[in-house]
Amino acid sequence: MDDDFLKIEGLTLHYGGSRILNGVDLSARIGEVTCVMGTNGVGKTSLLKAISGTHPFSGGRYRLAGETILGSPAHVLARKGVGYVPQGRDIFPLLTVRENLETGFACLPRGAHRIPDEIFDLFPILREFLGRRGGDLSGGQQQQLAIARALIARPRLLLLDEPTEGIQPNIIQQIGRVIAHLRDRGDMAIVLVEQYFSFAYDLGDRFYVMERGAMRVAAGKAEVTREALLDSVSV
Repeated sequence: MDDDFLKIEGLTLHYGGSRILNGVDLSARIGEVTCVMGTNGVGKTSLLKAISGTHPFSGGRYRLAGETILGSPAHVLARKGVGYVPQGRDIFPLLTVRENLETGFACLPRGAHRIPDEIFDLFPILREFLGRRGGDLSGGQQQQLAIARALIARPRLLLLDEPTEGIQPNIIQQIGRVIAHLRDRGDMAIVLVEQYFSFAYDLGDRFYVMERGAMRVAAGKAEVTREALLDSVSV
């Protein structure tokens, strides 16, 4: 039996006439953090957009929980258990924190329209700021809100794009603890795109390094040394 909750093979993606992803293979398992690393512009964000359904892929095979995905849009994949926290967070600045969180209800049956207490256990500041507009939060608080909003929909696959970007160190540490908690809970697969090497390495179970739209390295943590992985990311 295949242990991979997410499995993509030979994935290609185009923007206009430009090929951005070139035959990408990647898999992710429940209870693990799969890290995608590489320098700017190699296709990491485009890969997450393809997996989340926010940009259609051009070719290749995409399987989620054993089901073949054929160009499903983002709202369909969200209902299948894909949660996406994009780079830049994309919270709604004029909505309150509560209203931002409640946008996650769209993928849930009406009887499940509630904010779980665990959200406030993971991100206590959000309880204090429920009535505050999202645009009035700091960058770190907005990042916490964006992750919390994705968790409202109870994803089985959580995609995180550069969650430490522009965030103060104490919030980075908290986000790291949240990711570790979600991994150890054992009911979701996490794909983390991250350029902060130490953050990614400490959390990661499997590592992929991208270069020019393709995978240059694919290895489990026991299969590659920290130094070799750092060298491959620095090229």
